[in-house]
Amino acid sequence: MLQAVEKPRKALDDAGCKTVLIAPDSETVQAMNHDNKGVDVKMKDADPEKFDAVLLPGRVMNADKLRMNDDARKFVKAIDGSKKPIAVICHGPWSLVSARLVKGRHLTNYYSLQDDLRNAGAQWSEQETVVDGNWVSRQLNDIPAFNKAILELFGKAKGKSHAAGW
Repeated sequence: MLQAVEKPRKALDDAGCKTVLIAPDSETVQAMNHDNKGVDVKMKDADPEKFDAVLLPGRVMNADKLRMNDDARKFVKAIDGSKKPIAVICHGPWSLVSARLVKGRHLTNYYSLQDDLRNAGAQWSEQETVVDGNWVSRQLNDIPAFNKAILELFGKAKGKSHAAGW
């Protein structure tokens, strides 16, 4: 999970953003918040109104479990409906596909997702990063470029907190 969530979250924290780790439950997430193990907010308790942006993590197992969580789909729909920034990396777009949000959008992510994204109506391309409106996407190999793009996009959303991943 280091590459998929921790490095982008650290970049956000270092830039002065307040990040919050949201997960379906605290028992299945192995994360550290300073010296406390676990998550900050359970998915069922996360209020999209209290967040300025969201980072959807990568890795196959994380993204596959998250995409099947009804609360997670509702959360990303609310964030996107409010035109708040959404950053996705690696397999993270699966949540957007399952929330039926990708039609007409342009994304780049791990190459094995290109069929899923195209079949759901998205334009997929192999680029360093893609910014499409309030979304920024990239595959796992380009963390520095991704971090630069999320800092720019998230910098436009200030005042509340940024969800760092699930």
